[in-house]
Amino acid sequence: MASTKADNPINCQPDTFRPSSNFEPSLWGDRFSSFHLDNQAFEMYGKEVEVLKEEVRSMLIDAESKASEKMNLINTLERLGVSYHFEKEMEEKLEQIFHSHAHLEDHEDYNDLSTAAIHFRIFRQHGYNMSCDVFNKFKDNNGKFNENLTRDVMGMLSLYEASHLRINGEDILDEALAFTTTHLESMVTDELSPFLAKQVMHALEQPLHKGIPRSEARHYISIYEEDASKNELLLKLAKFDFNLLQLTHKQELCHMSRWWKDLGFESKLPYARSRVVECYFWAMTAYFEPHYSLGRMILAKIIVMTSVLNDIYDEYGTIEELKLFTDAMQRLDISVIEQLPDYMKIYYRAIINLYEEFDKEMTKQGRSYSVDGSKYAFKEITRSYHMEAKWCKEGYVPSFDEFMSNALNSAGYYLLTTSSFVGMGAIATTEAFDWIKDKPKILVASSTIVRLMDDIVDYKEDLEKGHVATGIICYMKEHAGMSKEEVIDEFNRRIENAWKEINEECLKPNSISMHLLRRIVNLTRLMDVLFKKNDGYTHPKKVWKDHIISMFINHIPV
Repeated sequence: MASTKADNPINCQPDTFRPSSNFEPSLWGDRFSSFHLDNQAFEMYGKEVEVLKEEVRSMLIDAESKASEKMNLINTLERLGVSYHFEKEMEEKLEQIFHSHAHLEDHEDYNDLSTAAIHFRIFRQHGYNMSCDVFNKFKDNNGKFNENLTRDVMGMLSLYEASHLRINGEDILDEALAFTTTHLESMVTDELSPFLAKQVMHALEQPLHKGIPRSEARHYISIYEEDASKNELLLKLAKFDFNLLQLTHKQELCHMSRWWKDLGFESKLPYARSRVVECYFWAMTAYFEPHYSLGRMILAKIIVMTSVLNDIYDEYGTIEELKLFTDAMQRLDISVIEQLPDYMKIYYRAIINLYEEFDKEMTKQGRSYSVDGSKYAFKEITRSYHMEAKWCKEGYVPSFDEFMSNALNSAGYYLLTTSSFVGMGAIATTEAFDWIKDKPKILVASSTIVRLMDDIVDYKEDLEKGHVATGIICYMKEHAGMSKEEVIDEFNRRIENAWKEINEECLKPNSISMHLLRRIVNLTRLMDVLFKKNDGYTHPKKVWKDHIISMFINHIPV
């Protein structure tokens, strides 16, 4: 697509060839920017939630109830998405139960498969390293899982979900995953009631541990409503709380949509993807709780700016322009803006203004160091994008190790995780930012998952764009004779191993607060949900659309 200054508002070199990206337009138009909060509904939901919370809190601290009843309550609260109201009480109970038995695997409660698996999953989710030996009792004399277990569908489903919390070396959980997957897949077609089949099909499609917490809660509310043994109090709390949070999220999304419109990027930088709603959803995946509102807004804006940045490097800029731009980004100083082409000036001014906005807010909180961490990561990702652009221009195919060394940065999760800490308050200390800057093992594992999943789903489109330095191509070049399908199998194996590393790094004692570690886990979960089968970000109709409708448009009848 040849451009001239007369017909192109971004004013580039007139004879420079610019590829046409042809990205799908936004699905949402002005839908969210025109939102007006229903204060009456907001107040009504809020009052109901406060009353119901106190009743549930009394259930949690009830000294009369058994440990197994407490664990079942905690499990239900987490599945319904309301456990964040009771973190202190839940942690006290889990600590007490976990340390009340010297050998948890021998406890009589764990003679039941479903109970053993649910407790294992909950303890692991909260960082308690419950031994997987608890599942040995469910094996036969040949060391295989007992076939009689297949009669217990809920037990099988619970074991399937628990197996996703495994770490390296836990062969019994690898076996459990294979065993339960095979049998659940065969059951779901003709052996189960509609109620059970719905749960099994969803789990096989999206394991709970790898699911987006808010989306999983929305799904489980509909399942729990059909459960004959449901607790009406818990269901009522979940419904009111979901609707209350939805109004909060829609108000934030309204602000984001108007901010994006004020930037004017859709007209000034028409080659870039317009994905502000999807970017807000991405940030909401990291943390949905109302007390993280500031963090959510900061992260969402960083994701938007990263998306446009990626399109500058990947879709539009020439290698000469990108060199100037990368150098300017290392300085983030408005005084160097004149050396940039006009279209880059638009972006450069916007990113400087954004970081100035963050600086002012964090300085008021005495936490200006948090913005420095995000700036450092932003500069880093521009260098990685520039390297990939050079490889593409030169037709250079690096070794796989060289590719991954750069790709772990360009995957974007160093930047997103660091930026997710900025608005989290005092819990994100200077030590936490030093820790994240050193690329800890959990962050490397998360970035590995992001990079490899992205390479798998974008392989065909990358080839069409002439990108020769993709993970699959680099690996095939280094391992002559391997087919694309074999490389994808190897990448999937590495993805599973990276999940095991993430699980292990979340076990106590932790290097930093579990609240910070959960941002890494939640951001990784988004990739499993929305990039498992295709690039749902570039093509949002395929996956993201339904999630966004359920989160921000459809409320739950109460």
